[in-house]
Amino acid sequence: MKPVTITTLTSMKQAGEKITCLTAYDYSFAHLLDSAGIDTIIVGDSVGMVCQGHETTLPVTLSDMVYHTRCVASGCQRTLIVADMPFLSYEVSPEQTFTNAGRLMKEGCAHVVKIEGGRTMAGTVRFLTERGIPVCGHLGLTPQSVHQLGGFRVQGRDNAAAERLRNDAHDLQEAGASILVLEAIPSELAKDVSAELTIPTIGIGAGPDCDGQVLVLQDMLGIYPRRSPKFSKNFMEGNGSIQAAVEAFIAAVREREFPGPEHSF
Repeated sequence: MKPVTITTLTSMKQAGEKITCLTAYDYSFAHLLDSAGIDTIIVGDSVGMVCQGHETTLPVTLSDMVYHTRCVASGCQRTLIVADMPFLSYEVSPEQTFTNAGRLMKEGCAHVVKIEGGRTMAGTVRFLTERGIPVCGHLGLTPQSVHQLGGFRVQGRDNAAAERLRNDAHDLQEAGASILVLEAIPSELAKDVSAELTIPTIGIGAGPDCDGQVLVLQDMLGIYPRRSPKFSKNFMEGNGSIQAAVEAFIAAVREREFPGPEHSF
């Protein structure tokens, strides 16, 4: 099959076709997802929680992300690979961010790097994209800011917060971001933002009207030993294998059966 690129995702948005995305952190799962036809894999700093056992994503290092991204890349032939830039790898300066992002692409073989934050990160996003590094933005519940946010809480509930998020989304797009993850925000806000932007949005706990959907693989398979968030669904239930569960997720997203109201805010 033809490799998935940023242009592919943009074309899918324009055509009204839903984008499918899951996280992965190793060769074996990456190969399975790639073979099943997933459009995008995010090598998330969620590895710190679901693989390393931390309470948050903050302890994850750049070297961790380079290692796991390289493992995932080894298992993929067609899927677009987005790698998280971990805490303190992009906040200091655009120049340092460029060096760190370069490692994720050169050593980790990522196609796109993901950065949390809105207007304050727009200059950094522009610095990267002008130098050939594609960027995925991330707004709403930004897990690296968990302590500042007061926990893993839904964002953008009041009018002022919603307007800030909407402005942040436009700022990131204007700075050159190619994709935008929207996490744990009200469905109507995500619907409005997705309609206003020309770049694809990938939702996680952001309702059914984003251009695509992503879940953490361990949540989707029901194997994370801690409590999974409301917006997740265990696709292993009713399916006899991991392969079948992944295929069920892909079908549910493409057929607009997931997420349902019970997975949204």
